[in-house]
Amino acid sequence: MRTIAITQRVAVAGGHGERRDCLDQAWARFLAACDLLPLALPNVSEVALALCSRADVVGLLLTGGNDLAALGGDAPERDATENAALDFASAHGMPVLGVCRGMQLIQHRAGIRLHRVEGHVARHQIAAINGEPTAINSFHCFGTTETRAPLEVWAVADDGVVKAIRDPGKPVTGIMWHPERMTPFAASDIALFRRLFGSA
Repeated sequence: MRTIAITQRVAVAGGHGERRDCLDQAWARFLAACDLLPLALPNVSEVALALCSRADVVGLLLTGGNDLAALGGDAPERDATENAALDFASAHGMPVLGVCRGMQLIQHRAGIRLHRVEGHVARHQIAAINGEPTAINSFHCFGTTETRAPLEVWAVADDGVVKAIRDPGKPVTGIMWHPERMTPFAASDIALFRRLFGSA
């Protein structure tokens, strides 16, 4: 199995204010279905970069959870870690896949303005993925209806909100749905991960 670096959300433990990194266990199951192993990155940028440089990782997965600090989020250490990891991936030509917040970070770095959207939290909807109507899940309150070069759109919700982007010149992709939350896992999502990150 090939190993990819995967980012984690920040959760604050009640009572004593401990800032914890955490990851849905569903990610391990989904990535195993893709013949991939996750290397969880802590939200301490220098440690995350040391792991990326010393481990034999073949790509970077930016997961969901926590709003970006620019959008009012309260996990600036995660923003710093993910921006550093994106810079590392770019410098080493590594493929990147951003899921939900991860896609928003890719868009934000490209100068795309994100704003609040209605009707995209905890629901299923139909999106045109490469022109084909497809049922997806949706768990986000920020999005956009536009893009700009070098990013291009390849999935759009029925209300025009962008659901997937890619950079045709680099191995960078973003999706706004959560493949790890699908039951069963969608064959198209598994194929996407294998295509981007390769398989054993």
